[in-house]
Amino acid sequence: MSNEVSQPALQKQFDELVRESDRSRLADFLNYQNISDVAWLIDENEEDAVTIICGLEIQRAAGAFKILDLSAQKHIIQHLPPQKTAELLNELPSDDRTAFLEELPNEAVRELIKLLNPEERRFTLAQLGYPEESVGRLMTNDYLAVEDDWTVLEVLDHIRAFGKDIDNLDVIYVVNRQGQLVDDVRIRDFLLSPPERMVHEMVDGRCIALHVRDDQESANQVFKMNNRVALPVIDDRKVMLGIVTIDDVLWVANEEFSEDMQKMGGTEALDEPYLEIPILKLFKKRVVWLIVLFLGEMLTATAMGYYEAEIQRAVVLALFIPLIISSGGNSGSQASTLIIQAMAVGEIKMQDWWRVMRREIISGLLLGTVLGIIGFARVVVWSQFFPDMYGIHYREVGAAVGFSLLGVVLQGTLTGSMLPIILKKVGADPAVSSAPFVATIVDVTGLVIYFSFAFLFLKGLLL
Repeated sequence: MSNEVSQPALQKQFDELVRESDRSRLADFLNYQNISDVAWLIDENEEDAVTIICGLEIQRAAGAFKILDLSAQKHIIQHLPPQKTAELLNELPSDDRTAFLEELPNEAVRELIKLLNPEERRFTLAQLGYPEESVGRLMTNDYLAVEDDWTVLEVLDHIRAFGKDIDNLDVIYVVNRQGQLVDDVRIRDFLLSPPERMVHEMVDGRCIALHVRDDQESANQVFKMNNRVALPVIDDRKVMLGIVTIDDVLWVANEEFSEDMQKMGGTEALDEPYLEIPILKLFKKRVVWLIVLFLGEMLTATAMGYYEAEIQRAVVLALFIPLIISSGGNSGSQASTLIIQAMAVGEIKMQDWWRVMRREIISGLLLGTVLGIIGFARVVVWSQFFPDMYGIHYREVGAAVGFSLLGVVLQGTLTGSMLPIILKKVGADPAVSSAPFVATIVDVTGLVIYFSFAFLFLKGLLL
């Protein structure tokens, strides 16, 4: 029997049960629904969020809670009875619990930590002690480990005794008596092996592990390269501390992507959903980059002021300034976006800078030549229909525009491709070098390139 139902029908049934105030029927109804549908009900009925959580079995309540937005989670914890809060926090997977706690004020964290049982409290405090962007913040203690001097029969007995509450049973981790990671073995290998076989006979030493202080982004690369759904986490002494699962890494990758998109748009990364972030905080995150970019664009005005006399003598040159600088900005934005994306997925490393530059020089020359030919043709063709628009020296004007486009596009591609690599080298975030930042740099250099070619082709004629 399927429990799939449309959201309007789901809402209608829920409203009827709430009006009837029949907690037993409401609990049966909620526990029958998919977790995603329960989460949707909480989002749509914020005033009844606590009622919904209290009506769910504790495992299902934890499953729904962990996929809610942070604002909904905070609302529930603030209004949930202390006993239910303790049950919920202890039932949450350790990585999800830590992700929630790290978003709260220190005072609230101290109070909530007291509600955890001793084992969960110890593990959570250890997690919160690791750097914010480290693998340690992602790991969970939801795994099974066995010792290398056990038999297969002992392993299977251990799985039956302690595996019912473990979600990740595809792989069993092998440790020695000091708790150091030895290997990971698929559960099917235990199931297919003779009961008397020793565990140490089954290990091959090819286990891949993450260090607890590894960067979360690097963990994403390890998962991609090794096609794993979970990886063990160790410390400096190779003691196994927990595991990181692919769903948490994908969540981090999604957050990193969102941050990069926001930075590429010329703003600081938002720590909260757009509709929930306070206006003043949103203003602060946007105004800094706008000021920086505005100050950068003031250099464009300075450059134009430097060439003011030339513009007065040859007003026709001013007509092409927007065309020139926008072409450079567009080519730079293209290049920076491509390079940042390639760096994010591991296609480009720091040592590849010369290969990138060589490719972008060729690309810039090809792209600039195409745009330069179009720009030159546009001036020449237009002059045939409107002879007075560019004057008798329209060919020289067209040549200045055409070669300027070639130079500006080449400059844009080089700036857009090299700046992310340079920023990465000095430890900065490459995402900040994209569209607005690159465009500002190319605007200034584009004017210099344009007027340099104008002098070359028009000196003695219009200049």
